[in-house]
Amino acid sequence: MQVDFYHLTLAPIDRVLPSIAERVLGSGGRLLIVAGDPALRTRIDQLLWSYNAASFLPHGQAGEDWDAEQPALIADTVAPANGARNVALVDGMWRDEALAFERAFHLFDEESIGAARVAWRALGEREGVERRYWRQDENGRWAQVA
Repeated sequence: MQVDFYHLTLAPIDRVLPSIAERVLGSGGRLLIVAGDPALRTRIDQLLWSYNAASFLPHGQAGEDWDAEQPALIADTVAPANGARNVALVDGMWRDEALAFERAFHLFDEESIGAARVAWRALGEREGVERRYWRQDENGRWAQVA
């Protein structure tokens, strides 16, 4: 199982999450997007409809109609009602339930960097977990630094 840590230094979640979702859905996968805060879930819901004037990412919020049919599902818990094998933890909080997926994207900013470091170390001790740490360079490009 692969865990990609994305340290949001220059680009906000509004630019990073749609890119990740496009890649996952474009490859035929499904994505579970997890955020504990209802306001953040609402913001993500609106973002995925409007981030690009020429397209949108099909999705829904957990608990609404057709959860199982949604290519991307926004939820408050790590429960893939849509059958997702990819999970994006977008509120800076690591959840061990993500280890049941094939791939996890852990997005965090400066406010949650301490918790991300704890998760990084803990996952390093787990067998079968491949960790990658991504940070933006001064030009805004993502670079794998660990």
